[in-house]
Amino acid sequence: MKLKKTIFTVNVDNFAPEVTEITFPYIKAYAHKIGAEFFEITARKNPDKPPAYEKFQIYDLGRLMRNDWNIFFDADTLIHPDYPDITTLLNKDTVCFHGKDFAPIRWRYDEPFLRDGRYIGGCNWFAVASDWCLDLWHPLDVPMEYAIDQIFPAVLESKTGVTREHLLDDYLVSRNIARYGLKHTTAMKVLEPYGIQIGYIWHDYLCGPEEKAVKMKEALKKWGLKCPKLGGG
Repeated sequence: MKLKKTIFTVNVDNFAPEVTEITFPYIKAYAHKIGAEFFEITARKNPDKPPAYEKFQIYDLGRLMRNDWNIFFDADTLIHPDYPDITTLLNKDTVCFHGKDFAPIRWRYDEPFLRDGRYIGGCNWFAVASDWCLDLWHPLDVPMEYAIDQIFPAVLESKTGVTREHLLDDYLVSRNIARYGLKHTTAMKVLEPYGIQIGYIWHDYLCGPEEKAVKMKEALKKWGLKCPKLGGG
């Protein structure tokens, strides 16, 4: 039986077209490779929250679209054409990020985190969850002011302008994993036994769009691939 898969991304408020014109062709090609639909979330349904919070629309969209697998990439994620279909290596009871952080560095702990005890800090620029685990994207269940007060950017993040609000989505997926007891793994761990290079995905959230576009072109050159806009730029 063919499983229904959708790759989501958030593209609101005219986000960095100099970046998306590089990343989207590769994300779309990856969607085609794994037999997934590509879906841009373009409507602001939560204008009082940071733009990245719009990814939590997946909580409802995943059900409405009757997806077996829901895959999310930040719009500034560059993915190599050889990257495998990660869903073929996961169980539906387990959610997956590319990597993870040590949660107590980034969040003040409350009851869900304390009870869970796994210290999972979400790096959710690349996230995968099946229809069984859509609670990964469950919307805020606490006031936004409370959530923001629980977030503490790392020193390097603060030095590059990352705010508490910028990390709201990382905080919330981390809290949802703890709150709902979701099983969790990372793509780095799943792919390691097969010798798959971590470098098949590129993402840097500590620089602005112009610098990011330059770095992406450098990454494509290292991969031996062409920049979609410049035809080899």
